[in-house]
Amino acid sequence: MIIQVWSDYVCPFCYIGKKQLELAIEHSGYEGQIEVQYKSFLLDPSTPVDTEESIYGPLAAKYNMSIEKAKEMTQNVAARAKEVDLHYDFDRMKTANTIKAHRLAKWAEAQGKGAEINERLLQAHFLDGLAIGRIDVLVTLAEEVGLNGKEAKEMLEGDEYKEEMYSDIEIARQLDVRGVPFFVIDNKYGISGAQPQHLFEQTVEKAAVEAGLQRKLNMVGEQGSLCEDGVCDIE
Repeated sequence: MIIQVWSDYVCPFCYIGKKQLELAIEHSGYEGQIEVQYKSFLLDPSTPVDTEESIYGPLAAKYNMSIEKAKEMTQNVAARAKEVDLHYDFDRMKTANTIKAHRLAKWAEAQGKGAEINERLLQAHFLDGLAIGRIDVLVTLAEEVGLNGKEAKEMLEGDEYKEEMYSDIEIARQLDVRGVPFFVIDNKYGISGAQPQHLFEQTVEKAAVEAGLQRKLNMVGEQGSLCEDGVCDIE
């Protein structure tokens, strides 16, 4: 079964929704039978590249409010993040253009490191306060998940994987996705936003049953005496 997730690395609800989905899969008993594919979405491609501006200024400008009011707004989001054991540090977060981050994720995915770089990019922005729009930061993150830094830098300095990124965005447009996170579960069910946890769990369960997946057994007790590979434990 495949679950597709459209998200952006500067969207606070995208990280929350990611954790909710992971919890739903873990609790479902279908781990190992569900593939999660992360898709690109750009909330604001006009954001300056290489900026290290605090997020409070742009947030205040967007909603025509004071910096202090913008800080108050983020407190509610931080509280929501704690529900899934994420400890957002809005004071350290930096505004970022995420085009290069999405290209890096596409490149990493082609090398079997898509899940690792997606998690690291979100962690870098929301927990570590790193400027994920900068090439040097992205190269370091790539190295941290086991990718070649030199190759990552060469890729980021060019235009590779832009087509793949914009293809995701076009598919989102065709699906009428207007905000993220957005989840498509087995091409049958859509979930928009970081919804209540029970909705994720119910939808994953419903789709898994309909797909004919076999739930893992819940083992009880410690392992007793048994025979395996032609040998019996008789001690």
